[in-house]
Amino acid sequence: MPDVLETVPRRLLIGGEWRDAGRGATLDVHNPADGSVLASIADASPEDGRAALDAAVAAQAGWARVAPRERGEILRRAFELLVERTDDFARLMTLEMGKTLAEARGEVAYGAEFFRWFSEEAVRVHGRYATAPTGPTRLVTMKAPVGPTLMITPWNFPLAMGTRKIGPAIAAGCTMVVKPAHETPLSMLALAALLEEVGLPPGVLNVVTTSHSGALCEPLIRDPRLRKLTFTGSTAVGKVLVEQSAEQLLRVSMELGGNAPFIVFDDADLDAAVDGAMLAKMRNIGEACTSANRFLVHEAVAEDFSRRFAERMAALTVGDGTRDGVDVGPLITEKARADVHALVEDAVGAGARALTGGTVPEGPGSFYPPTVLVDVPDSARVLREEIFGPVAPVTTFSTEAEVVERANATEYGLVAYVFTRDQSRVVRVSEALEFGMVGINTGIVSNPAAPFGGVKQSGFGREGGFEGIEEYLETKYVGMTVSPLED
Repeated sequence: MPDVLETVPRRLLIGGEWRDAGRGATLDVHNPADGSVLASIADASPEDGRAALDAAVAAQAGWARVAPRERGEILRRAFELLVERTDDFARLMTLEMGKTLAEARGEVAYGAEFFRWFSEEAVRVHGRYATAPTGPTRLVTMKAPVGPTLMITPWNFPLAMGTRKIGPAIAAGCTMVVKPAHETPLSMLALAALLEEVGLPPGVLNVVTTSHSGALCEPLIRDPRLRKLTFTGSTAVGKVLVEQSAEQLLRVSMELGGNAPFIVFDDADLDAAVDGAMLAKMRNIGEACTSANRFLVHEAVAEDFSRRFAERMAALTVGDGTRDGVDVGPLITEKARADVHALVEDAVGAGARALTGGTVPEGPGSFYPPTVLVDVPDSARVLREEIFGPVAPVTTFSTEAEVVERANATEYGLVAYVFTRDQSRVVRVSEALEFGMVGINTGIVSNPAAPFGGVKQSGFGREGGFEGIEEYLETKYVGMTVSPLED
C-alpha cells in the first residue's frame, strides 16, 4: 500500500480542479518530531484566493437548491468513509502536528461525528407559521443559507476543526473557501479529496493553502460577495478579523483563546479529579483552547492532589507520536516550546516549584516534558496567559466565593471544569462561572451534539449541537395578508 503522504493532494482545490498556485510558489510542511520536510504544497497568492471565492460564488445558487436529503447523504457518506480511513488520517495528523497516533485516532472519530450529526440536521431546518395578533396577516418564517463562507482553521486540530465548520455549511447549503493553517494543511487537503470522492459538487468546497494568510484572507473578507467568516484561533488574530469583517457587516463566528480553570473542591473524588486533570490538561499535548490552564485546588486536598497529579504526569512517555508506547508528542514548533518554557521559567523565578518536568530536553524535535508547578504566585504569567503546552500550575483556595471570583478573573470565558460531590454546589457554581461551557466531574466537554463556544474574549457563536447549523442560516420573514372567507 502507498504511504499516506503519497496519497495527499499537493495543490489548491478551486472550482473542482486541483491546480498549482498561480505564481507557482510552494511551501514546506514539517514534522515537529524531527524538523524534516513532509511535503511541499502549493502556496496560494491573493489572486488564488479570489479565484476560490469566484468558484464559491458561482456554485452558491445551485448548491442552495440541492435537496436537504441529498446534502445530508453526502455528509453521511463522508462520515462512513472517514471512519473507514481512520488509520490513514490519524497517521497524517501525527506526522504534521505531533499528537500521538492514539490521540489522532480519537480526533478522527470526533471529527467524523460532526459529519454524521449534521447529516441528520440537514433535513431538520424548520421555519414557522403564525397568525398575527391583529388577525388578517399571516407570519411565515423561513430559513435560507447565509451564502459563501470563508473558513480559517487552526493547526492544533487539523481535521476536527474543519469538519466542525464544513459539516453545518454543507447541511445548510453554503459554499466555502477553506484556508487551513500552514503548519498542518495536509489533513484538510486529504479531507477535501474525500468529500470530492463522496459526491460533493465542484465549487462547493474550495481549499487554498498559503503561508501568507493575512494577504490572502483580508481581500476576501472585504469582498462584498462573501457573506460569512468563521475562524478558530487566537484572540489577537480574531480581533483583527472582526475589525476587517465590519466593513461588509459579515456574519461572524469566532472560537478564540481560553484560560480554563480546573476547580477541585475539598469534597471531590480525588481519583476522579486526577483522571479528569490528565484529560483536561494533556489532551492534544495541552495545545487546545479547552485545555485546563489553572488548577485551583482547595487547601485541604491540594497537597494530596498535586502529588498524585505529578506522579501521573511524570509517568508519561515523551517521544515521536508515531511510535508505540509514546504518550506525549512534540509541540508544534520550536517557538511554541520556547514560549511554554518561558512561562515556566517566569513562574519558577517568582517562587514556584516544579514537582516534575520544567526542563527543555536535548535532541531534535520540539519536545517538552509534562510539568506540574506548585506554590505558584498570583503574579506569574502562567496563570494569566494561555499556556498551550503540557504545563499545569496549581494554586489553592479556601472558600467557594473566593474560587469563583478567581476563576472569573480573566478576559477569557471558554470552558471551566469543576469537581465536587455537592449537587447544590454544582448548580450555583455553574451559574456563577462566566464561561460558555462548564464540565462537572469530567475533563472533556467537547461533543458534536453540544454547542461549543465561549463568552467574553473567547469569542461568539456556537459550533455543534442544534445551534451549530443556525450559524449558517439566515432568517427570512414573509408577511401575507389573507382576506376573509368568501360568502
